[in-house]
Amino acid sequence: MARVKGAMMTRKRRNKTLKLAKSYWGSKSRQKREFRQLWISRISAAVAPYGINYSRFMNGLKKSGIEMNRKALSELAITDAEAFKVLVETAKKAI
Repeated sequence: MARVKGAMMTRKRRNKTLKLAKSYWGSKSRQKREFRQLWISRISAAVAPYGINYSRFMNGLKKSGIEMNRKALSELAITDAEAFKVLVETAKKAI
């Protein structure tokens, strides 16, 4: 009688494990989400003194044709308050 190696079941077991572990390589899967959350909270805190919330601010920017990513907006809010104030006023007018 021939010896059965069980290649099919072994392959199935390996593929099952690999399928479950998909997209978990390193810390790449978590960093982007956390940084985006940080940028949004920074922008939200920066627009609060102007009497506007984050979603209205982003909507106003979109309507006025200003396309800046959240990372740049949060850095601008921290480093250059005057330029950020101009953006807030522009967003308020567009709403």
